[in-house]
Amino acid sequence: MTHAQGSYVLQSPVSGQVTEVMADEGARVAANAPLVKVRTAQGSTVVRTIAAGRLTALVATIGSVVTTGADMAAVERVEQADDPLMAVLYLPADSASTVHVGATVDLTVQSVPTQQYGVLRGRVKAVGRTAQTRQRITGFLGSSQLGEQFSKGGQPVAVLVRLNASLGTKSGYSWSASKGPAYAVESMTPVTGSIRLAEQHPIDWLLP
Repeated sequence: MTHAQGSYVLQSPVSGQVTEVMADEGARVAANAPLVKVRTAQGSTVVRTIAAGRLTALVATIGSVVTTGADMAAVERVEQADDPLMAVLYLPADSASTVHVGATVDLTVQSVPTQQYGVLRGRVKAVGRTAQTRQRITGFLGSSQLGEQFSKGGQPVAVLVRLNASLGTKSGYSWSASKGPAYAVESMTPVTGSIRLAEQHPIDWLLP
C-alpha cells in the first residue's frame, strides 16, 4: 500500500556519531525539516529531509556511528494528509500483458482479518510499460529488502491499483464484507492482490 508518489532514502552526507534524532518513525515531516544531528570532527551537521512526507523507517539512533552515504531514514512522499492510498503490484513481465486498465482487483490486507472484514476492492489504474529493476523498486519503496524481494524472480512490471472509495467505512475504502475494520489502513502495509482476468482464473501477487 502506498500513496503512489514513491519514497526516498535519506543518506548521511558525513561520517560521525548521531547525537540527536528530531522526528519519530511514522510522523509526518515537512520538506527540509531537520531529522538527525551528526557530530563530526569539524562540528555538528544536521541532516534534513528532501521532500515532505511520512517517516516510514528510521535507521539512525542516538549514539550510533554512521559513515558517509549510510542509510539514515526512509520517507514516503505525501503532499496532503488526505491523499488516497493506492496499491502497487509487481507482476512477472510475461503476465502483465494480460492485465488491462479497469480490471477488478481484490486486496487481502495482512493486518485485517479476512474472515471478519473481507477484502479491499479496487480497479487497475495503470500498467507499467517497462520492467522494474531492483534499484528502481528500492528507490520507489524506500526499502532495499522489498526491492530484493520483488525482483528475485526477475524484473517485474508495476501495476497501479486505485482503491474503491466509500464514505460509509472507517478506512474510507470499500470492503467485500461488512464496513471493514474500525481503524484506518496505513501505507506500506503488505497485502496480497487478486486481479480478475477475463475468462481466466485470478492471479495472486504479493505487494507492499
